[in-house]
Order: sequence, then structure tokens, then C-alpha cells
Amino acid sequence: MTDRQGASREGRLLIYAPVPLFRFGGELYVERQAINGLRLWASHFDHVTAMMPVEEAPPPAGWLPAAEFQEELERVRFEPLPTAYRPDQFLRCLRSTRRQIADLIRQAEYLSFAIGGLFGDWGAVAGFEARRQGRRFAVWTDRVESEVMRQDLKDPDRRNRWRARLYYRPMVWLEHKVVSMAALGLFHGKDTFDAYSPSSSNPHLVHDIHIRAEDHISASRLDEKIKTADAGPIQIVYAGRADAMKGPLDWIAVLERLQVMGVDFRATWLGAGEELDQMRTRIHRAGLSDQVFLPGFVSAHDQVLEALRSAHVFMFCHKTPESPRCLIEALSNGTPIVGYDSSYAQDLISAHAGGVLVPRDDVELLTYEIANLAADRARMARLIGQARADGLPFTDENVFEHRSHLIKEQLKPDTPGAGRLRARWGDSLAGPSSQS
Repeated sequence: MTDRQGASREGRLLIYAPVPLFRFGGELYVERQAINGLRLWASHFDHVTAMMPVEEAPPPAGWLPAAEFQEELERVRFEPLPTAYRPDQFLRCLRSTRRQIADLIRQAEYLSFAIGGLFGDWGAVAGFEARRQGRRFAVWTDRVESEVMRQDLKDPDRRNRWRARLYYRPMVWLEHKVVSMAALGLFHGKDTFDAYSPSSSNPHLVHDIHIRAEDHISASRLDEKIKTADAGPIQIVYAGRADAMKGPLDWIAVLERLQVMGVDFRATWLGAGEELDQMRTRIHRAGLSDQVFLPGFVSAHDQVLEALRSAHVFMFCHKTPESPRCLIEALSNGTPIVGYDSSYAQDLISAHAGGVLVPRDDVELLTYEIANLAADRARMARLIGQARADGLPFTDENVFEHRSHLIKEQLKPDTPGAGRLRARWGDSLAGPSSQS
């Protein structure tokens, strides 16, 4: 069977996605990108059941009523699970939720579970239940959750440090145990691939993005961006949560140093988070209010894309091993990525060198690189073209097709021994069909 776009569909897929649902006023609300992801899964399978934790509360910005997307989600069924991240919550509902998951596993032909966390990690519970039933499943992750927890060992808050000491090692064990049980490992980005592939019998480097081909910068806009790269202050942007793992205070520290060096710049951080107030305080004290802009969460995706297209540099200070989609969105819009080194970032720009990377936590060297680009506009113009070339293969259609193909090929119900070959994301982009 094929859908309206000609994609091949087969089988019933059961997934666990930790993106929360919100139930309010008798209606389910779903995160915008999750709607797009479910639509894309449904273009490759006859039916998709999405297990997701549900919260009984008003939805935050960016969550939309599921009822308004009936056409896109016509073959998608939501299966709300309890939100149970505290030990007492988790233990109270573990037995009943495991029974619920067991029934769903029996009804599906293909299984793929996101993991991450400890208590309330229904993806891990689903993995153990699938093994109990003798079913093969895929495991998916886009960051090393235990490493995120390990960062809290240095947290000034005593409670966070205590929780990190208690949770860190069990999280490491659980992650690698579930990965080792899975017949297929789908690891988003090189950092997660490097962390988990030694424990997986069948690891694959994949990606998960929600940028369409038409969302990439156009050829004419790219030409204009390159030609005008020598005009005005250097434009710096970041799009993401203002949380400690994203390094927002390092980001501000670079801007403070650029000011001292006399570099003419404008910088914008798009996104809300727990450190946003502290960022604003630092900016005010440094006298940077006319140069640095923190609008908070921006719900209109077109505005985010326009900010990326208008910027010369996407500066980032990520502290933990993860695979942030924002780097791919920046490259796709001809914006070089300049920030802290990681296997993920290296892999993204390995073909065309569309960015500059410095050792993690090296604020001084990052400042130096930004200042150099501000002074050498010819180099910056070259980087803009190289960034676009690195971002060219990435579209939501391509990455979901890649993962769907792996699930259908490696987890065929009638071939229980399948799934020993290793594949990389780059291999799937070798043919003409992958070009955006």
C-alpha cells in the first residue's frame, strides 16, 4: 500500500515517545513537532500507535489540539501513559501500565521505543516487556540521558547533587541493558551512537529533524547572504532552551568578551528556560541591552527560520552529549555552526567544513573565533556556502524514510534472525533520492 505521496506503507507500528501529551478541558494537546513526526511515521506504516506520557494540565506554548489535525493523524492512535517520574508515582502505576503496554505490544508488528531516564521511563519498561514476549524491538535515543544527570553532580543545589549521586549509575545500567536487548539501535547523532553502539548488536547512526525541504534557504537568498556577508555587525543567533546543559551563561560570557574587544555584533537567543532571567541580568549589567536580544519562546517556526537565515553565525555552547536539531536547522539555512566540539557537531560538518569548533568550555577560544570571523568577512562568506552544503541532505521526509526503512528491513516479523548489518546515516544519502 502507498500513501498520497507514494511512500510504501506496511504493518502496524507501536512507538513510545517521551514528549508529553496534555489533557485539558477533555481535549488532548500534542507538541507541534510531534504532530509532524507522527504524520511522517504514518506515511510509512498502515497504522501507528503512539504511547506518550500525559499530564492533566493546561498545555504550554507550542502544544496544539490533536482534534485539529485529524487528516494528518488519521491513522495515528494516541495511547496516554501516566507521567510518573517520582519513584512513588512510578511504583504505584508500574503493574497496570506494564499490562497496558503488554497488550499494545501483542497488537503491533513493529516496535520502537525511546529511552532515557530511570523512574517513569516507559520506553525501558516496554523493552523488558517485549523481551518477555519474545518480540524484537528497536531502541531510540537522541542524547545520553545519564550524562545529563551526571552534570548535576556539580550542581550548587544540594538536592540535585544528592539525586544525581543516587540515580546516575542505575541510569547508566538501565540504558545499556535496554540497548543490549534491542534487535535494532537507532541513535540520533554521533555522540549517542558513540555512547551506545558498543552495547548494541545492530547500531545505526540516524537523525531526527522536522525541517522540510522548502524550509531550507533558497538559492537566491543564499547568494544574497554570501554577497552581503561583509556588511554591518556580525549577526549571532541561537535557538533552544535556556537551560544549563545548553551553556547559556557561557554564551553570554563570549558576548561580554566581544564587547571588551570592541567587536561590533548583534546577538539573539530564541527560547525560554530556567536560566533566562540570569542571562537578562548579565546583559543588563554589561550594558549590552542594545546588542543582545532574548525574546523568549517563539512559537512561529517561520520566525525562527528567518532568524537563522538572517544570521552570520549560529553560536552554541552545549555542555552534554546530545544531538540538538538546531545545528542541522542552522546549516540548512546557510548559517555556520560555531561552538563547542562534539562528535555530533564534527559529523555534521565533516563533508564541507561548514563551521568552527573549539574544545568544550573554552570560552576564550570561542570568543577568539567569533572575533576572527567578524574581522575576516571573506572567510565568513565561504563558511556560509559550506554550511549550506553540509545541511543540504537533511529534511524530515528523508530522515523518517531512513528510520522507517531500517525498522521494516531489520525487524521483519517473518525473519527473526534479521538485523546484523551495521549502517550509517551517510550511507542512506548516497543515492539521488536523498537530495533535497
